[in-house]
Amino acid sequence: MPVTLNSILQIAIFVILLLLITKPLGLYMTNVFAGERNWLTPVLRPVERIFYRISGVNEEEEQGWLSYTIAMLIFSVVGLLLTYLVLRTQQWHGSFFNPQNFQPVEPGLAWNTSVSFTTNTNWQNYAGEQTMSYLSQMVGLVFHQYASAATGIALAVAVIRGLTRRSAQHLGNFWVDFTRCVLYILLPISIIGALFFVSQGMIQNFLPYITVHTLDGQTQVLAQGPVASMEFIKNFGTNGGGFFNVNSAHPYENPNAATNLVIMLSILAIPAALFYMFGKMAKDTRQGWVLWIASIILVIVGVSAALVSEQAGNPLFPQTINQTATATQSGGNMEGKEVRFGITDSALFATVTTMTSCGAVNSMHDSFTPIGGLVPLTDIALGEIVFGGVGSGHYGMIVFAILAVFIAGLMVGRTPEYLGKKIERKEIMMAALAILILPASILGFTAVASVIPAGTSSILNAGPHGLSEILYAYTSTNGNNGSAFAGLTGNTPYYNWTLGAAMLIGRFAFLIPIMALAGSLGRKRVVPAGLGTFPTTGGLFIALLIGVILIVGALTYFPAYSLGPIVEQLLMHAGKTF
Repeated sequence: MPVTLNSILQIAIFVILLLLITKPLGLYMTNVFAGERNWLTPVLRPVERIFYRISGVNEEEEQGWLSYTIAMLIFSVVGLLLTYLVLRTQQWHGSFFNPQNFQPVEPGLAWNTSVSFTTNTNWQNYAGEQTMSYLSQMVGLVFHQYASAATGIALAVAVIRGLTRRSAQHLGNFWVDFTRCVLYILLPISIIGALFFVSQGMIQNFLPYITVHTLDGQTQVLAQGPVASMEFIKNFGTNGGGFFNVNSAHPYENPNAATNLVIMLSILAIPAALFYMFGKMAKDTRQGWVLWIASIILVIVGVSAALVSEQAGNPLFPQTINQTATATQSGGNMEGKEVRFGITDSALFATVTTMTSCGAVNSMHDSFTPIGGLVPLTDIALGEIVFGGVGSGHYGMIVFAILAVFIAGLMVGRTPEYLGKKIERKEIMMAALAILILPASILGFTAVASVIPAGTSSILNAGPHGLSEILYAYTSTNGNNGSAFAGLTGNTPYYNWTLGAAMLIGRFAFLIPIMALAGSLGRKRVVPAGLGTFPTTGGLFIALLIGVILIVGALTYFPAYSLGPIVEQLLMHAGKTF
């Protein structure tokens, strides 16, 4: 089944809408983090000052990269422990906040979930409507959907300051950046988004679960709860963890095509705006647009590959026309997809959510064709650098941009420069360390899990697809994404603890060298561009940047993918099943 004009138009409209969002939101975010007056200042500035007064924060005092990072780590650890306490004490949440009388979350699962939401991963080894009280959802999980998102955005802003400031010793103040992000960006926009979702049929209540009678005489329990207030920040903060087990495939989380479009746009809104803010703070918006264009090209390539593969369908299930079997599955591969969204919106959603650190899903990636499933797997493995997200992704693109200018410098025999700052030995060491941490963790954890009983006993599919399930789980958790190949049973002691460790590595071990890189660059003087300076605002740099991203990814992960989705695709066409 070829790609249809309808599919092309849907993707084109989505790209145009994202483009229209980028500049105004980027300008607003630049204004917020510069501490300038905006339309919310009369209402929120007094509230902001109260928070500083209560916490003893001096908003005029800035921090170096190490102090900034330590403040972030302290906040994250305290938030993790508080969430663990909330989950372990569910039995005391009362009938209003726990009408289903859910018992305490098991220690391993409570640890995994607390780490998951603290690190902006939102990996869920549980079914929310069967495990979490309303108080756990709101205080334990939604709190982190704001806090972890604001933490990631604050770190991205600090990195941008390191690149754009001249001979600066400081990168800002974590507590100020965090507070302004929540008050002026995440909270007001999420309130508006949640109200829109309610208007479209998304529920928001504290009712006990409702038992209804179906048309065939059976009974069904309909879960209730404060869903809308969780769902917008879930996507806008590129969190991904949903109220229900099936996430954005559930009609209470994603009622119709309009909410589906808004969800996808909200996932990319802040990542896209961060690029524009980067260019604005660099006093050359072309620097931000170059990264935006490189990202949108990779988005289009990714969704095209997934779309073609899913619309081609599974050759082992041919349709029959006039008693003659053809080589194409009728209607493409609709397994694991909502009929109301279809293949196009499922493929686009899967690409958008994995090219950021979101992880929300409106279809089951485990049911995609092998190549269709390879697309989201590859997106996450590259560090979610394409638009990035508000987790540990945006600054990943900056790292690849630095590597690109370093390679260009090697080609011409000149010390590389980026935004007028010399890229020297220390900067390259930090960039290389950041890029190597994720593959080492992903491939190391996968290798161990694929050969020991504690790892293989959770696989529900034999053969290469079983390896893909393990590989996807550790890729998703290390990449702070949170989506899953749902064929893997992750709620076991082994996976709860090791996936939790992978999330911590992916969030904190990845960003520490990047913050050191930002601190080093912040202290450098800006040198004027010369005749040998490689331009970073044109098509040549875009091509070089995309090439570096794809080559590094191919060299790192291709052997593992060859044993998983690639060989599965080849065997599928050869008629081999498992």
